[in-house]
Parts: sequence; structure tokens; C-alpha cells
Amino acid sequence: MTAEPKSSQFKSAASEALQNPRLQAAMKASGGLAVRRAAAIAEIPEFEAIRDAGRDLKNHTLANLDAYLLAFEEKALESGAKVHWAADAEEARAIILKIVGRHAKGPEGKARVNKGKSMISEEIGLNSALEAAGHHVLETDLGEYIIQLRGEPPSHIIAPAAHVSKPDVEADFRAAHTHLDPERTFPDAASLVHEARHVLREQYFGADVGITGANMLIAETGQGVIVTNEGNGDLSQILPDVHIAVASLEKVIPTLDDASTILRLLARSATGQSLSSYTTFYKGARRQGDLDGPKEMHFVLLDNGRSEMLAGEFREMLRCIRCGACMNNCPVYRAVGGHSYGWVYVGPMGSVLTPNFVGIKEGRHLPNASTFCGRCQEVCPVRIPLPGLMRKLREAEFEQKLSPQTARYGLGVWRWFAKRPALYHRMSSIGMRALNWLSGGHGRLKRLPFGGGWTAHRDFPAPAKRTFMAEWKARKAAKSQGDDQ
Repeated sequence: MTAEPKSSQFKSAASEALQNPRLQAAMKASGGLAVRRAAAIAEIPEFEAIRDAGRDLKNHTLANLDAYLLAFEEKALESGAKVHWAADAEEARAIILKIVGRHAKGPEGKARVNKGKSMISEEIGLNSALEAAGHHVLETDLGEYIIQLRGEPPSHIIAPAAHVSKPDVEADFRAAHTHLDPERTFPDAASLVHEARHVLREQYFGADVGITGANMLIAETGQGVIVTNEGNGDLSQILPDVHIAVASLEKVIPTLDDASTILRLLARSATGQSLSSYTTFYKGARRQGDLDGPKEMHFVLLDNGRSEMLAGEFREMLRCIRCGACMNNCPVYRAVGGHSYGWVYVGPMGSVLTPNFVGIKEGRHLPNASTFCGRCQEVCPVRIPLPGLMRKLREAEFEQKLSPQTARYGLGVWRWFAKRPALYHRMSSIGMRALNWLSGGHGRLKRLPFGGGWTAHRDFPAPAKRTFMAEWKARKAAKSQGDDQ
């Protein structure tokens, strides 16, 4: 019952996205996150040093992950929380369903569940499992609420409804909010936010269970941390009698001081803020004398493939703090949107995570959907070498013979020539002259033999008139001649 991956359909989905004018307009309108990030980091000259500290902190934690997880469990239990370990999505769902079912107050044992935004809950298919059991689930983050009404998955890990336009939201609200006067107008986005607030506020006080994710788990104190801009996460965890926090293993960090390092990176990289509107540290259940808070607090710690990544060559991906900077700056994501990627995680980070979680056979198109421009690595706050990790997945695809035969044979032919430099240079020169001739002097080719996958969507640039090596030799000879004179 996990989110059904459709990454194998990336090519057709991307082609449809490129032809969708409403999506293209929405993606263009949501492009400000990258601009705001650049402005925010320009304000602190030490940002690169903080990135180094964040990278080193995450590397240290991953190297000692077992010790920090056990330390977190010990402190969480001391605070009155309960800690559950889930090996996979199925086990996580079973744990959560049992807790929710035990605290249902509605008719026929059905619970009202309010959820804060959580990509882990998307990964394990939690909403569909709860709804299949008859429970009522409400997403309280505005973007998540919009896509819940639309029956869609998130298209971005920070702005899940980035692909939706204002007219789309108004139409969805009119269909779902039966109290709306047909004559009422929504002149701007703020009026739609007010409408959503009006509807959601009524739901907070009737929830039996609140479910959130966690941006961090602090081993030193047994606390969880959520970072939001709407306050819905706070209301979802404080008001119900039961709070369930679902987090993956790599979210643990050693100390409160380390949390401050991550926070200095996270908001700036995600939304261009120095700090988000709400950064909440939560710990344990309500104690005697407390004015608010849940009567029960549960942490569900999910593995779901992380241990395998930790022991393998994709370990660096576990440094990810889910800021979304890589996708905000990715030309491919900016062109095709998140749904084209076909699973929970999108953009460059999804191009590494998805094949690791659902298999290379299903996710092999994603690491190939990259220009390797390096922008994702350049902006990653914890310096994850995303292009290098995608390259490893391409190599794994080739080794498992999952790439098309034509591609594998083509690489075989290229390898044969590459081992014979003199012949390779001669054939390269011939090929370049031929391509220039085919371009008719226009500098581009609309069609390319054996390159239809490229030219079906864009022109192929004609090569230079001579190879790099020939240009290098010519310049070297010219310089030598100038020196002699």
C-alpha cells in the first residue's frame, strides 16, 4: 500500500508536462524560491563554512548512527514518549493503524486524524491506509490540503501544490466547500488562504490523533523538531490527545547545538528565510501541571532501505535535510514539474532516492533525466555530490543491462574507438565535418541519425569546426610561434 511508483513512465509524463501550458505557467510563477535562496545566503558571509559544518555533522552522525538512535530512544522514553521501530513501510503502517484504532472516538471505532506535512507519510502510503481502515484524514498544511482535495500527490517537498494555479485552487474550493456562496469572489491568493483557514480551524479541535513528521530528532534530549511556516504542525500535535511523529532513521542528530547548525542551513536553502515562521521542539507527553500537549506521544522510526544505503555507495544521500534547493535550481525539474518523476521524491534528490527505494529497474529513467550541469550540488546545503551519485546509478543500470540495447551497443562501439586514439581522432574529425554539413550552416540539427530521442524535443547543436585537441594544438603552435618572434 506504499505510494505506487510510476517512475518508469517518466519519458511520457515529461513529454505531457512540456505540452501542458497551465503547468508551464505555474512552474514559471513558482520560480522565486531559487532567487530568495540566493538573497538569503548573501546576507551571511560565513554560509560556506556553515555548509561544511553541516556536511561534517551529518557524516559524523551517519558513522555513529546506531549509538545516536539508541541515545535518542533512551531520552525519549525518559520524557514519557513511546518509541516504535519499523523496518519497512508495511510495519510502520501497522504500528500507526494500531495506535490510531486504539484512540478512535468516532462512531464505529473510526478516528479523526489531522496531519502536518510529512514526506515520510507519503513514502509509506499512510493516508490511503488510514482511509482504507475507515478513519477520516485531514491534511492541514495548505499546499497538502489543496492536493488532497485534488486527489494528487505532492509535486514538491516544500511547496506541494507548486503546480497548481489560483483559478485551479478556487475551483477546488468551490467543489469541496459546500458553504460557499456562488456569488462570492476570490480576488487574490490571500482571500483563498482566508477561506482555507476558516475551514481548517474548525477541524483542529475535533481531532483524536495528530500525525506529523520530524525535520530532526535530537539524541541529547529525546526531542523532535518540525519546521513550518503555517503553524498547522503545532496545532496538529498539541491539540489532539495523541501525537504520532513519523521519521526516518537518518533524521537523528547529536545535540541541540547541532540543531542550530541545521536550522541555519534549512530555511535559507528552502524558502530564502533566515528562519521559518515556526520552529517547534517537542518532547514527550503532557505532564502533570502542563497546560497543553498530547496525553500520549509516539515516535515511529522508519528504516525502509536506509540501512542498506548506509552500508553502500549511496550513503552520502542520507545527509539530505529535505530543503528542496536542488529541485528549485534544477532546469529539468523546472521544465517538467514533480509529478513527472512518478514517486514521492522528485528532482535531483528524487533521482537518487527513488531508484534506491523502489529499484533501479523502476527508477532508471530518473538519473538519466539530468543535464549534469552541477547546479544541484552547487546549492545543496550539505554538499551532497548529486551528479556523482546519479552517475553511479547510470553505471548500475548499464551493468544490469537495463539500458536499451542500442545505447549499450553504441557505448561498446565508442569504447572500441576510444582505445585507439589515432583512429578515434580521425573518426571524430570526419563525424564533426559530417554533422556541420548536415546542419546546412545553421549551427543546429533538427534531426540526427540515431539521436531521435534528443531531436524529438529539441535541436541538436552542431559541433565546432574542429576538435578540442586540434584547437589546442593550433593555439599551442600559434603561441610557440609568437614566443619565437
